[in-house]
Amino acid sequence: MSDLQPVRGTHDLLPDDMRRFRQVSETARLAAECYGFLEVATPIFEFSDVFKRTLGDTSDIVTKEMYTFTDRGGEMLTLRPEGTAGAARALISGGLTQNLPLKFFYAGPMFRYERPQKGRMRQFHQTGIELLGVKEPLGDIEVIATGVEFLRRLGAWDRCVLELNTLGDTESRQNYRKVLVDYFAGYRDQLSKDSLERLERNPLRILDSKDEGDQRLVAQAPIYSDYLNAASQDFFAAVREGLTALGIAFTHNPRLVRGLDYYCHTCFEITCADLGAQKTVLAGGRYDGLVGMMGGPETPGVGWASGIERCGLLLGEVPPARRPIAIVPAGEVAQLPALQLAEQLRRLGFAVDLGYSGNVGKRLKRANKVAARIAVILGEDELAKRVATLRDLDSGEQREVGLDILPSALETYR
Repeated sequence: MSDLQPVRGTHDLLPDDMRRFRQVSETARLAAECYGFLEVATPIFEFSDVFKRTLGDTSDIVTKEMYTFTDRGGEMLTLRPEGTAGAARALISGGLTQNLPLKFFYAGPMFRYERPQKGRMRQFHQTGIELLGVKEPLGDIEVIATGVEFLRRLGAWDRCVLELNTLGDTESRQNYRKVLVDYFAGYRDQLSKDSLERLERNPLRILDSKDEGDQRLVAQAPIYSDYLNAASQDFFAAVREGLTALGIAFTHNPRLVRGLDYYCHTCFEITCADLGAQKTVLAGGRYDGLVGMMGGPETPGVGWASGIERCGLLLGEVPPARRPIAIVPAGEVAQLPALQLAEQLRRLGFAVDLGYSGNVGKRLKRANKVAARIAVILGEDELAKRVATLRDLDSGEQREVGLDILPSALETYR
C-alpha cells in the first residue's frame, strides 16, 4: 500500500462529500442570483502585492498564513487566502469602474497555513458576494439580506445569530485610534509580542487578538461606538432600520471589529453555536477604502464570505445521488445493442449505468451497488421480439416493453 497521503490540512471531496459541498455552493449561488449577483471566478493565485497591500504587512494572514512562492519567471505569487482582494483587482485591471455598480458572486478554494481543526483547513472553500460602487446603507442591508436568505434556504438560519457593529467613517476611526493607543500604552508590559507591534501600526488589530492576556485587556478597552460622529451614527441607524423592516433579527456587538484600514461602517458576523469554537459561518462588512488602496479610483464596497465546509456541517441529511437506470446485456449478442440503447437514453437526459463485464447476475449486483432504480435487460430473446425486460429493483416486479416506446416507459424513473 502506498504511503502517499493528502497534504496536512487538505482533504478529498469524494462523491458523498461532494453532494454536501455542491448543495451549499449551489444554494449560495441561487440565493445570490435572486439578489442580482452574477458569478465570477478570479485566479487562485495572484501577485503577492495584491494581498500584501490590502491585508497589511502586520496582519496574521500575511505574516504567518499565506502560501507565497517564487515562480520560474522570478515573480512572487500567493495562493489566494480570501476572495475580496481578487475581485477588487479584477475591477481595476478589467477597467470595470465605468460599469458600476457591480454585483459579484464567487465560489472556490482559498489557502491559509493554519492549524487544521474541525471546520478550518489549509485548503478550504468559500462562497462570497461583493457589491461594488454603492455608498448608501441600502447596499449593506441588501448584502446582509442575501446572506440571511442563503442560510434560510440551507435550513440553518433559525439556529444562527447575526451580530452587527459599526466601524464608523475615517474621522471616527482616527478618534478611536487615539483613544485605543492611550489605553493599551498603559499596559505595554502585558501585551503579547504581536500586539506590541500592532500598537505602533494599527491598534485596532489588537481587538482581534486570540492571545488570552490580550483578550483580558480588550474586555476593558474603550468601546468604538462611544466615539462615533453623527454621520457614522446615522449610517448605522439606517442599516439597523432596514434590517428590522425586513424582519431580520440581529444583536449589536460593540466588540466586533475589523482591523484593516480599508474597512468602515458596517461589519457583521453570523454564527451558529452548534459548531463549537469555530462557529462563524458567514462574515463581512463595508470596505470603501480597498479599491483606492490597490491603486484604483475610490470605490465603495461591501460584501461577505462564507465557508462551504462549515456550512456543510449545518446540513441535515443530504439528498442521495440520482438513481440511474441500469442497462443489463445478456450475452455477447446484446453488447452493442445495449451500448447503443445506453447512449440513446443518455442523450434524452437519463442517468444510465452500463456495466463493463460479467453475466446477468453480476451485472444486477452492480446495479444494486450503484442504487439503480430499474434494470433494463436485453438478451437474444428480447432483441428478436424488439422488446426489453424492465425489472423494478425496489419491488422486484418485471415486465416487457417495446423498444420503440421504452424512453416514454422509463419517464417514471427519470
